[in-house]
Amino acid sequence: MKLLHTSDWHVGKAMRGQSRADEHEAVLTEITAVAAAEAVDLVLVTGDLFETSAPAPESEAIVYRHLLGLAATGAKVVVIAGNHDNPRRLAAVTPLLALGQVTLLAEPAKADAGGVVCFETAGGETVNLALLPFVSQRGIVKADDLMAGQAVDHSATYAERLRRLVEHLTDGLDGEDAVNLLAAHAMVSGGVMGGGERQAHTIFQYELPGAAFPGSLHYAALGHLHRTQAVAGAACPAWYAGSPLALDFGEETDRKAVLVVEAEPGGPATVRPVPLESGRALRTLRGSFTDLRELASDVGDAWLRVEVDEPARAGLAEEVRALLPHAVQVSARRAEAAEGGTRAPRLGRSPDELFAEYLAEQDVGDERLLALFRELHDELSDSGSADAA
Repeated sequence: MKLLHTSDWHVGKAMRGQSRADEHEAVLTEITAVAAAEAVDLVLVTGDLFETSAPAPESEAIVYRHLLGLAATGAKVVVIAGNHDNPRRLAAVTPLLALGQVTLLAEPAKADAGGVVCFETAGGETVNLALLPFVSQRGIVKADDLMAGQAVDHSATYAERLRRLVEHLTDGLDGEDAVNLLAAHAMVSGGVMGGGERQAHTIFQYELPGAAFPGSLHYAALGHLHRTQAVAGAACPAWYAGSPLALDFGEETDRKAVLVVEAEPGGPATVRPVPLESGRALRTLRGSFTDLRELASDVGDAWLRVEVDEPARAGLAEEVRALLPHAVQVSARRAEAAEGGTRAPRLGRSPDELFAEYLAEQDVGDERLLALFRELHDELSDSGSADAA
């Protein structure tokens, strides 16, 4: 059987306040075309459909339209919730998506209550698919107790409990007569972050060891990390599909892809990344204004982070954007602190002197800021004097 693995769409993600809805439309259309061209039996979407837990109607329209579009290719579509998604919100639309042949699991469930989906492909292959949506620190005890059917050791760590969830969902799967798969949204030890992940959910307390994935699995489809990558230490092929768009400047060198996976009973799956071409590039430019002018004709429609090699001043960002309209992040170089330098004592010095010293420390060479500070300070002083009178 053949499946397409995609993840971490993050629809609704803006680039410094500028919408990327058109990019998401384009890349999800591209993913649907890949699914159709590859004639896959199954599409797995492993979490973080949305950027926020309260997505805008536009974002919901994009996601649900493209999930139904994937199902229209003839593939079975299965989705799990990620840490950016609102499980209650997704649970509310689950029955409607089911009418469109899309299976969605918003919260962990026991194997016999939706946690394992069993089906047969058009070619007659039996597939067992275990599903593990993201589980928070707050929800892990409840999920662990649910799977065990009884109260468990409440001193167990998050990783221990998550490992038990995987064990429960994959227990008894036999890889000789069926293709066994796991879809999970989790942080796995050794995974490399792309840059746009939510830091609170990637710290070590959330890590699941790769050894938690048993050899009875033909493939583990993972979501959460934005860089396409294989996970070391697992007894089966385990991969993060990554995000289909570069979501942060830490991802600007990543090559985005979906994963086409082929599996059959009796052996591990083969994994083939299929590069995605849609979406605007992210680039970082550094240099003087002269350097930036020379680069301006070569940036296309890329989103830009610009670091200008000159002191900060009022209006600098506007000047950069006049030259580079797609510059969404602009900063000036900061002066290096003098080695062994000491700060002069503040006692007895005027506010003007202190503010001038601060500007010098920040390498801000703009006399207009100092003049404005003096004007505001004088106004406040005059107001205070009038109130006292």
